[in-house]
Amino acid sequence: MPREIQTQVSPEVAHNPLLLNEHVAKLFHVATKDIQKVIVLKRSIDARQKAIKFNIKASVFFKEEDYIDQKIALPEYKNVSNSQEVIIVGAGPAGLFAALQLIELGLKPIVIERGKDVRGRRRDLKAINVDHIVNEDSNYCFGEGGAGTYSDGKLYTRSKKRGDVDRILQLLVGFGATPDILVEAHPHIGTNKLPQIIQDIREKIIECGGRVLFETRVTDFNIKNNEIQGVVTQNGETIAANKVILATGHSARDIFELLDKKKIFIEAKPFALGVRAEHPQELIDSIQYSCDFRGEYLPPAPYSIVKQINGRGMYSFCMCPGGVIAPCATSPGEVVTNGWSPSKRDQNTANSGIVVELKLEDFKPFAKFGALAGMEFQKSIEQKAWHLAGQTQKVPAQRMVDFTQNKISADIPKTSYVPGTTSVEMGQVFPGFLTQIMREGFLEFGKSMKGYMTNEAILHAPESRTSSPVRIPRDSETLEHVQIKGLYPCGEGAGYAGGIISAAIDGEKCALKIAEVLK
Repeated sequence: MPREIQTQVSPEVAHNPLLLNEHVAKLFHVATKDIQKVIVLKRSIDARQKAIKFNIKASVFFKEEDYIDQKIALPEYKNVSNSQEVIIVGAGPAGLFAALQLIELGLKPIVIERGKDVRGRRRDLKAINVDHIVNEDSNYCFGEGGAGTYSDGKLYTRSKKRGDVDRILQLLVGFGATPDILVEAHPHIGTNKLPQIIQDIREKIIECGGRVLFETRVTDFNIKNNEIQGVVTQNGETIAANKVILATGHSARDIFELLDKKKIFIEAKPFALGVRAEHPQELIDSIQYSCDFRGEYLPPAPYSIVKQINGRGMYSFCMCPGGVIAPCATSPGEVVTNGWSPSKRDQNTANSGIVVELKLEDFKPFAKFGALAGMEFQKSIEQKAWHLAGQTQKVPAQRMVDFTQNKISADIPKTSYVPGTTSVEMGQVFPGFLTQIMREGFLEFGKSMKGYMTNEAILHAPESRTSSPVRIPRDSETLEHVQIKGLYPCGEGAGYAGGIISAAIDGEKCALKIAEVLK
C-alpha cells in the first residue's frame, strides 16, 4: 500500500521530481533508491511567510510495491441514436456536461446553441476587438463552450457541496486537459487550450448519436397544460421533446424576456457589479510574494480580497494573473468587461473584477419591469458606459487613485483591453451609492495589500456580468420548474451555478433527474 504524506517544500523542490523524491526519502529515513514513485495529489502555495513554501499532499510508493500508471479514461458512452430525445438549450458547460451525462444514461441529447461552433466564434471575437462590431449570437458570452471558453477556463470552485468536483475535472482530463488540474489548488486550463477540449466533447456527443445545432436561437416554448412540448427556433422550426434543459447562461436576456412574456414564473436575483482593475503583474508579484523578482518556480501571483463597506461586500472576482481584459458585450449599444488568461499566464498585466454586492432594493427605479428589474439596472449601466466611451467598444477608464479622489485622469496608459480606453470619471457610470462604496473600498484594499492602491492601476468599467440578474425557480427535489413540468432550469443562467465546474455539476444533476423520471 502506498503511504500518504503532507509536507511543505521549497518552490524548487515542488517542481523537480528528483528533488521531491530526495525530500520524501529523508522524511521516511530511507535511501532515495528505495522510493519508486511520488504521486502529487494536491499542491498549493503558502506565501504567508517571507520564505514561500508549497504545501504538498502525495502518495509514496516504495520500491517493493507495484506501481501501475493509471491513465484517466472516459466513461463507456452508449450509442443513443434511437433513444428518447431530450432538448438542451445552450452549449456551455451546463449544457455540454448534461449531454454527456444523458448519453451515459442511454438518452439522446439535442443541443441547441444560438452561437457558432468554438472555432467559428473567433472571427466574431476579432470583430468586437478590432472593429467594435457586436454579434448578438456569437461573442465572448454566446457560442459553443459558453462564456468560459474564451474568458479563461478557470476551474476553481468553492461549491464542494454541490456535487462531485473531481468527476468533472477527470472528465476534462479525459477530453485532453492537463492532469495538473487534478492537483492544483486553483486549477486553470486557459483560453488557448479550452477550445480543443470543447470541440472534442462535441464530437463525442455526435459520435454517440446526439445532435448539436449551431446558429439556432430558441424563440419560443411549446407548452400545453403547463407541460413542455418542445421549442421553436428563429426560422419557425419546431423541435419536439417533453423534457427540456434550459442552460442558456447568465446573459441570455431574450430568454428571460420570453419567459416573462409567457408568464412563466421568474424572479429578480441580486448580483454584484463594479469595475475591472488592471495592475502590472510584477507589482502584484512583489506584493504577494514579498520579493523583487518572482523567479522561475513561482507562478504569476493571484490575489483575493474581501471587505465589508457600509454593510455590503466588496471583493475581487475572477482574478486573472498574467491575463488581459476583454470586451464582453452581447448587444450593440453596451460596454461590458471581463478578464482571461492563457494557460501559461504569461502576459505582463494582472486584472480582476472588483465588485460590490447589490440588493433587490437597489433595483427599485426599475420596479416597473418586475422580475426583470435587476436586468434593466444592469443594462442601464452598460449602456451609459457605451455612451460615455463615444458609442464604441472603448471602455471608460480611470487611474485607481484618481478615482478615489474624484479626479479625471489626465492620461490613461495603454492597457490590455484591445478596443481602447476613454478617460472618464467613474462616478458618471455608476449610481452614487455604488461609486461611494467603491471609493471607500479601494482605500481599504490599499491598507490590506500595501502597494495595491496606485495610479499604475487602471480601472475599466463596468464589470457587470458576474452572475445572472434573474433566477428561474425550480423544485428542490425534482429540479423541474416550479410551474412548467418537464422544463429544467439549469446552470448560471437559472441562478444555480457560478462558474464552469458548478455549472457542469448542475447540468449533470438535471440529466440524472430526467433519467430518473423516464426510467
